[in-house]
Amino acid sequence: MAVGTEIVTWYEGRWHRGNAPIINAADHAAWLGSAVFDGARQFEGVRPDLDLHSARIVRSARAMGMVPPVDAATVEGLLEEGARMFDEGAALYLRPMMWARDSTAGIIDLEPESTGFAICIEALPMPPIDGFSLTVSPYSRPRPDMAMTEAKAASLYANNGRIMAEARARGFSNALSRDPDGNVAETASTNVFMVRDGQVLTPVPNGTFLNGITRQRVMKLLAQDGTEVLETVLTIEDFARSDEIFCTGNIAKVMPVAKFEDREMPPAPVTTRVREMYWDFAHSR
Repeated sequence: MAVGTEIVTWYEGRWHRGNAPIINAADHAAWLGSAVFDGARQFEGVRPDLDLHSARIVRSARAMGMVPPVDAATVEGLLEEGARMFDEGAALYLRPMMWARDSTAGIIDLEPESTGFAICIEALPMPPIDGFSLTVSPYSRPRPDMAMTEAKAASLYANNGRIMAEARARGFSNALSRDPDGNVAETASTNVFMVRDGQVLTPVPNGTFLNGITRQRVMKLLAQDGTEVLETVLTIEDFARSDEIFCTGNIAKVMPVAKFEDREMPPAPVTTRVREMYWDFAHSR
């Protein structure tokens, strides 16, 4: 099922209205999971860091062993073109995708030159920023020697999905997941930051989670505002003792955490400032 109800899909040289079929039953991606994607956002008439998202889908495809059929500039241009098919003020989720169609003689490994490419753009409102809660997941993130963690690979999201589903079954919005050493990596769908005694900290990228585009942008904005972010090893206990927690990701951009486990966390100044700075950046104010 699609995440939105109003959808346009670019495939094989033209735009289609609706949730168009793009993968065949015998495609490598359909049964062996060789698909990568990226996600960008339009909200309030702006599409921040669209060039970076367009470049990352190409890098992800190469990391998976595919030969991308288009370059980043082409991806960006098509995303811009597709977004103009909606109302200017529409909140959109812009998702370019690449996947392998064919296998080599070895069957399991993909044929690099068989890469398919499509774009799906869906109307998706920005989520409300109140009431977002976090728990701790019993499931961990894989190391780079366990999975294709250097790509935004669709195959990684089965684990992410069970992290989210387990958290929601217990009444939470999302969950912190740990790396194989037991330290905090990220949530099921976002990077995560904490604030303690005025200092902003975030898990150091160690290959077990994607160093997100919005994460990197927020760190740059904080540095420009005079607040350096410490990337370091963080435990669940560190987050339990934090003054603020916020998440960064494509869907909500900056999301304040209102509750961590059984602890209520009221609106906090650093998180509020981060959201203001990101919105100012997005609107180039």
